[in-house]
Order: sequence, then C-alpha cells, then structure tokens
Amino acid sequence: MADMWIPTKNSKYYISKQRLLTAVHYCLQYNEWLKEYGELASGSISGINYDGMPHGSGSGNPTETKAIRMEELSRKIALVEQTAIEAGGEIAEWILRGVTIEGATFNYLKMTKGMPCEKDMYYERKRKFYWLISKKI
Repeated sequence: MADMWIPTKNSKYYISKQRLLTAVHYCLQYNEWLKEYGELASGSISGINYDGMPHGSGSGNPTETKAIRMEELSRKIALVEQTAIEAGGEIAEWILRGVTIEGATFNYLKMTKGMPCEKDMYYERKRKFYWLISKKI
C-alpha cells in the first residue's frame, strides 16, 4: 500500500480515508472473483454452500445457488472493469492492473508492463477510479 494515495479535502476526487480503503480492498478481491467464477463455470466447484449460512440436508437447489453466485461474481467483476474503462480511458488496462494487483506500483506498470503514460496521468486516473467506484459499492 506504499503506492496508495491518501486524499485531502481539497482534492478533486476527495473521498474519506475509510471509503478509499474500502474501495482498495474491494478491488483487490477481483482476481479471487475471476478464479472462483472460472471454477464455477468449469464445474470444478460443486455442492458448496455459497452463502455461508447453515442449511439442512436434502433440500435446496445447488444449480440455482451456483447460478446466483456466478451472477453476483459477474456483477462485481464487471463493476471493476467498467469503472476502470470509465476512469482510465486509453490507459484503462493499466488502471485495472493497478487497482486489482497488490503491489502493482506505477514503476512496475511502466517498466515491466509498458504502460504508455507518465505519473501525473496515471495517478489522476487512479484517483478518479477510486472516487467513482466508492460511489458504486
């Protein structure tokens, strides 16, 4: 989190520190959601109680439960991706990486992944991303 921006009340995209942390931690779950969605879609997860609540045996519809969970994951994944597009524009791909991969700093994205912009643009778009997603979650 060394690369994390802490907003001030005078910032263009001000959100409270707590809202920022909520947004950061929400987005860092993105890769877990992708993995779980892929496992559900491929059928490698079956017979799991997805809501964490106790259930009796013998009743229920595992297919329905799986479909509901897949829809929930799909919505979360799409929310993060669409917000990256909305905030990032031509650098949306790198904004998405920057907010969903822990430790994906500006230098990592620029030097290793070939991000085609400089710090000012990247951080402006990343701040906008967190501001936007904090309003959606």
